[in-house]
Amino acid sequence: MKRTDYITWDEYFMGIALLSAQRSKDNSTQVGACIVNSDNKIVSVGYNGMPTGVEDDEMPWERSADDPLDTKYPFVCHAELNAILNSNIPSLSGSTLYVTLFPCNECAKAIIQCGIKRVVYLDNKYADTAGVRASVIMFGKCGIHAEKYEPTGRSLSLIL
Repeated sequence: MKRTDYITWDEYFMGIALLSAQRSKDNSTQVGACIVNSDNKIVSVGYNGMPTGVEDDEMPWERSADDPLDTKYPFVCHAELNAILNSNIPSLSGSTLYVTLFPCNECAKAIIQCGIKRVVYLDNKYADTAGVRASVIMFGKCGIHAEKYEPTGRSLSLIL
C-alpha cells in the first residue's frame, strides 16, 4: 500500500521557493522563486540579492536613506528575475512560477516576456502599491493566471 500523506506539487514547489529565500542576505525581506515546467520539473530557482560579481558586503542593504544610492533598491535583483536568468532550459514558455512575494511590475514584464503562464504566490503585502497593481493589470491582459498559495497547515522540517 502506498503512502497517502505525501506533499502536493504546490507544497513541494512553494517549499523550494521558501528554501531559496533563505539564501537572501537582505535583512528585511527574503524572497525566493522556483520555476517549474509543464512536466513538474524544476527548471530554475532564484532569490533576491546583488548581481553576480557585485560584492554584497560592500553594498547598501538599507530600505531608506537621503540618497537613493544608499539603499538596496537600485541594486538588488529580485528573486523572479534571478530565477528567469538562471533557467537551465532555452524556453520558459508555459511554465509556472512559485514565488514567496507577489511580483512587482518590472518582474511581471520579465515573466510575461519569457512566456510563464501561471504565478503562484505566498504573500502580497504590497498589493496596494502602483507596481503590484500594474502587475495585476498586465497579467490579466496577457492571460497569466496568478493565484495565492493557500498553506495546508502541514508542518515540514529540514534537519541540517
